[in-house]
Amino acid sequence: MKKWLCRSIWSLAAVAIALQASAAEPTPGKQVAASTTVKVADDAGQEREVTLRYWLFVPAGYAADEAKKWPLLLFLHGGGERGDDLELIKKHGPPKFLEGKSDFPCVTIAPQCPTGERWKAAELARLVESVAGTLRIDRQRIYVTGLSLGGAGTWALLAEHPGLFAAAVPICGRGDVSKVEKIAQTPVWATVGGKDSPATVQANEEMAAALKKAGGKVEFTLYPDLPHDCWTATYDEPKVWEWLFRQKLAKQQ
Repeated sequence: MKKWLCRSIWSLAAVAIALQASAAEPTPGKQVAASTTVKVADDAGQEREVTLRYWLFVPAGYAADEAKKWPLLLFLHGGGERGDDLELIKKHGPPKFLEGKSDFPCVTIAPQCPTGERWKAAELARLVESVAGTLRIDRQRIYVTGLSLGGAGTWALLAEHPGLFAAAVPICGRGDVSKVEKIAQTPVWATVGGKDSPATVQANEEMAAALKKAGGKVEFTLYPDLPHDCWTATYDEPKVWEWLFRQKLAKQQ
């Protein structure tokens, strides 16, 4: 299994990635609009280029120590924030609370999913690899979180790219229980509101139970009085962040 994970990680690193100039240079302590062009294979195996637009946040202390490496957080928004207006992403989650919060201790990227589409794991993995190869990122501390549509995207990323992320926080999103063996390789803290749709609540409960059965490291929080929006409570909970930032990938031999 370890050899398989190593091959998975190195195959990502070997992918040819073309970086497009950012709309603005990283500014420590602020979110800036950026874009990156990555190469991915389509269903026919043909390589194509995709440009991803996103908010990029670099901590205020990033420039102070040129030898220090930082954790990286990928945030995936929900279905209501899809489109071509990056300002929409600031409605919820890290892009919202990072406005005016220069001391957040993690490089953060928040891409935007096009209208009518769903998150594509291959594109996101290559975006992560691109940013990790461009900035001073600690490869043992790359994390992913997402809400609703982004929660589902988080589950999909864990299943399709095991070994890339040190931990994940999927929120009120539905995962594929049939892929639990791959997902269980990554520590997960999943949350859902008890007054969300019964199907969503059941899907999250089943995924948490399956992960535990598969030997995964899983935390699960059901907020009994919350509706679909349980992400505000999740991101406001210090214990979630403390848990997330404690997780690290084992060093590769």
